[in-house]
Amino acid sequence: MWLKPEEVLLKNALKLWLTEKTHKYFVLQRRRGYGEGGGGLTGLLVGTLDTVFDSTSKVAPYRILHQTPESQVYWSIACGASSEEINKHWEWLEHNVMAILSVFDSNEDITSFVQGKIRGLIAEESQSASIKEEDDPEKFREALLKFDKWFGLPEQEKLVTYYSCNYWSGRVPCQGWLYLSTNFLSFYSFFLGKEVKIVISWDEISKLEKTMSVILSESIHIHSHGEDYYFSMFIHFNETFLLMEQLADYAVKRLFDKEAFETDLSLNDPLQITKRGLENRARNEYFTALFRLPREESLDDILDCFLWIPFCHAHAFGKMFISDNYICFSSQDGSHCNVIIPLREVIGMDTPDSSGKHISFSTRCKITFRFTEIKDSDGLVKKLEGKLTCSTSTQNSLGNEEELCPKNPQEDSTFFGHDDPPPSFAGDQSSALHKESSKTVNTEALMRVFHPQDVENLDSKMLKEKMKVQSWNIHFVEYGHGVCMFRTKKTRDLVMRGIPEALRGELWLLFSGANNDMASHPGYYTELVERSMGTCSLATDEIERDLHRSLPEHPAFQSDTGISALRRVLTAYASRNPKIGYCQAMNILTSVLLLYAKEEEAFWLLVAVCERMLPDYFNRRIIGALVDQAVFEEFIRSYLPQLTEHMTDMTFFSSVSLSWFLTIFISVLPIESAVNVVDCFFYDGIKAILQLGLAVLDYNMDKLLLCKDDAEAVTILNKFFDNVTNKDSPLPPMAHHPPVGSDNEEPQTKVDITELIAESYEKYGDIQSMEVESMRRRNRLYVIQTLEDTTRQNVLRVVSQEVMFGPKELEDLFELFKKEHFLSCYWIPRSLALKHHDSSLPYLEQYQIDGKQYCTLFRHLSPWAHSANADLLALWSFRLLDENTDGLINFKEFSCVLDVMYNGSFTDKLKLLFKLHIPPAFTEDASAIPAASKQSELFSEPLTQGSNKGKVDIQAYLKQWHDELTRKEESIRNLPRINQSQFVQFSKTLYNLFHGDPNEEALYRAITTVTGLLLRMEEVGRMLNSSNPPSPSKQGAIQDGRSGDSIQENEALKKREDNAQETQTEIEWTFAFEQILASLLNEPVLVTFFEKHVDIRAKIEQAKSVQLRSKRQSNAID
Repeated sequence: MWLKPEEVLLKNALKLWLTEKTHKYFVLQRRRGYGEGGGGLTGLLVGTLDTVFDSTSKVAPYRILHQTPESQVYWSIACGASSEEINKHWEWLEHNVMAILSVFDSNEDITSFVQGKIRGLIAEESQSASIKEEDDPEKFREALLKFDKWFGLPEQEKLVTYYSCNYWSGRVPCQGWLYLSTNFLSFYSFFLGKEVKIVISWDEISKLEKTMSVILSESIHIHSHGEDYYFSMFIHFNETFLLMEQLADYAVKRLFDKEAFETDLSLNDPLQITKRGLENRARNEYFTALFRLPREESLDDILDCFLWIPFCHAHAFGKMFISDNYICFSSQDGSHCNVIIPLREVIGMDTPDSSGKHISFSTRCKITFRFTEIKDSDGLVKKLEGKLTCSTSTQNSLGNEEELCPKNPQEDSTFFGHDDPPPSFAGDQSSALHKESSKTVNTEALMRVFHPQDVENLDSKMLKEKMKVQSWNIHFVEYGHGVCMFRTKKTRDLVMRGIPEALRGELWLLFSGANNDMASHPGYYTELVERSMGTCSLATDEIERDLHRSLPEHPAFQSDTGISALRRVLTAYASRNPKIGYCQAMNILTSVLLLYAKEEEAFWLLVAVCERMLPDYFNRRIIGALVDQAVFEEFIRSYLPQLTEHMTDMTFFSSVSLSWFLTIFISVLPIESAVNVVDCFFYDGIKAILQLGLAVLDYNMDKLLLCKDDAEAVTILNKFFDNVTNKDSPLPPMAHHPPVGSDNEEPQTKVDITELIAESYEKYGDIQSMEVESMRRRNRLYVIQTLEDTTRQNVLRVVSQEVMFGPKELEDLFELFKKEHFLSCYWIPRSLALKHHDSSLPYLEQYQIDGKQYCTLFRHLSPWAHSANADLLALWSFRLLDENTDGLINFKEFSCVLDVMYNGSFTDKLKLLFKLHIPPAFTEDASAIPAASKQSELFSEPLTQGSNKGKVDIQAYLKQWHDELTRKEESIRNLPRINQSQFVQFSKTLYNLFHGDPNEEALYRAITTVTGLLLRMEEVGRMLNSSNPPSPSKQGAIQDGRSGDSIQENEALKKREDNAQETQTEIEWTFAFEQILASLLNEPVLVTFFEKHVDIRAKIEQAKSVQLRSKRQSNAID
């Protein structure tokens, strides 16, 4: 164990200890009387003394000391009861400490560093010993207080965990503490009188990876905003890295990838994230991915055990996974044996011996599974009895009495399915609905209808097909048939050779896990079809457009039968998952699924592909496909370095391979060859596609290295795919069009798909699925940040043409604008601000802020923020910018108003102030409202108006663009006149703006002169108007009133005159913008004030430093 460093004087202690290992700065010693030889008489004496003392005085037989050269003072830093224990500590020092001590300048610095590191290790060991933070609340509360004190983040920021580590500032390590919270990675160190404080938002990280170097044996590298950060010397390195990956992935999904995040309900509340929760989540993800189970399946326990393998007549060691609805097993001894036992399939459980460590399960598939050497098997039996009882009652309530394990390959295996929302029918309604839907939903795979197999056909291909079927039948007898079958290396070998046509649909369902979805959701597809038939939406329009482009060469999709089935499946999925709806490539994939699976089965296969096996592939930005392409590029660099050196631009591989991933090679290979790739995909997942992609590039390596440009390389790959055949396929060859201009070329060598797949497994089969998942998480950060950089560049390119800010200033403003948007999302569950970010909108509209966020930025950045009525100015300017009254403004509007304040001419600034004091910006009631008391009310109402954008209206954006061009030439004569109350408020604003200026008194006198002049001008105007004779019409009306016979008519006429006079008086108390402008131009001090240059860079730097701190203060006020 590590010890708190204490001084040890070795002058008189050398006779009691033997030195076993030495280093310039460390010594490993063994106490005499222990270990080999016993140490003779001295050792016997020492051992006797140690034995006769009580246990509290005993000395550990092994220890490690830190030594300073040329000194008799050593520091004890570790001790151990055995040689193995102390050697582990020594090895850790060798890998993490000894190699880096040479960077220090003095022995004192080395000793300080070692002592600090050891103390950090001790603290971390005591902290990690707690299973969760509640077990040791005092330590966690102390860490939380330090976290709050050092970084000043809002109180809502949830600290997840903390670790002792080193941060490398150049070549010098800084020992300190790393704090992981829901939105930030924070580090604090105070070492050798130097304080280091780092705060990085998870959403700003573009690279998070493990690295190794000569000095750093293992470290975590973080790249953010062009800066690199290295952290090392973690006791639990892999645990720390996994938590960092999870938190970063959570942040980018929540803030950038809204479509993926909204499907993950477990992370909707950032305040509920804990270390234990993230660890459980990682275990669940590993479990569901390993066994292809529904994502909502919750893992209860993992136990070490042995499983009897009947075909090997041996026990396989591995882990048993227990969840709500499944018992699964994965071997750990190299036998590559996996088993999935749905509880719905279990018909009996038995403990055959009295030891209680053996449990047997009998299943409907007539397979008995015997698990042995299970710890706490009694508790497991009780737990499983409860689960089996619940499973039986649920199965009975669903009325699921059909057998899920087919007796032979030719027999239809009927599965039932359902997903959210639950079907609303039951009993007679259910049977009636099934009868009605049976007229529309196909119950046969299209291949059986359009290519029925001729049993009497005895050609070579059909004989090979029958041999394949026989091989699988033998496999089923030996390894089991159905969902509970043993999945072994032999199973993969059979899949690699190609699944027989008659078994393909059934085994696709089995290996993808789609059969589990069907079994747990009966009737769902039928209800979806009924509900979605006849609906009209953007998705259905796109589906209709692509129906006849789906495998048009296949006869099944040249008929109404195939087209109708494809329409129903795609429309049903669009209804199930409106966030995805329909995306191109889904039609190609679904058409192949319909060839080999019944219509309902094809639907559930599509669900498995879109929602589990290829996550985030089929959305607006195809983020999942881009991530896997980035993973593919990493593998190319690793396995095909010579190709990487030749191709200077790696984006070539991304462009050429996109269709490989989106369609699982279906769009580039002949259909009879592509289905073999789909076989491997459903068994091994994305790993099979990556391996095959590498094999394709490797096969064409020599030709690709001779290419002079990308077009030539694309031509080579296209020709290669056109010549991939399936010599064992019993299907008639489909019409396939060769590339244009290939008629006169030499015939290409044919490549058999089975051999190509075998080569991909032989050369690249060492790729692990879990490694791929880790690479996916890492590259998701890079892909999303790349997309965000593209958005930023396009926004800045458009806005830079409208403002006078420099590129760096504009970029900093955009970062502050975007950061303010995110700061409003960090600590609010289901924040409305999250809905403002919509990646489907044009670049300018993807990030928008509401009134509250704008007011915050106004206080940080506006040169008028010092005004006493700054909050009202922020409110009025926001109303002025929000022309469509949706409660949101974009970056262009925000930067344009700041540009006027900083770079506008005297006339521009005055015109902006004038417009802030007339409608729609200014309202009579708002002028009297104190900003601090009702600010939240003023901004809260419009928030909900802009929360739902819907689809992009191109015509609306064209009209908006035309209106903007028209407004550019806005004349000051078009501005409305300002009335008396508005002018009074306008004058107050000017007085407030002048406060604190060096020429404050002169400015006050000047504005007093101007306002007095304007008022006198208006007074003269009123007098001139009142001295004018009445109009003829009015005079005639008076004479008629005098000569009238009725007194009532006379009084009514007088009332009309009075009202007319009052109206005339109100109109007279108005001012035109030209009047105000002309009056102010006569005062040079006012002109100088408004034309004085103000540098925005100082404001930007100040805003960066206080933006996060001000959010803490505003949250405290709220």
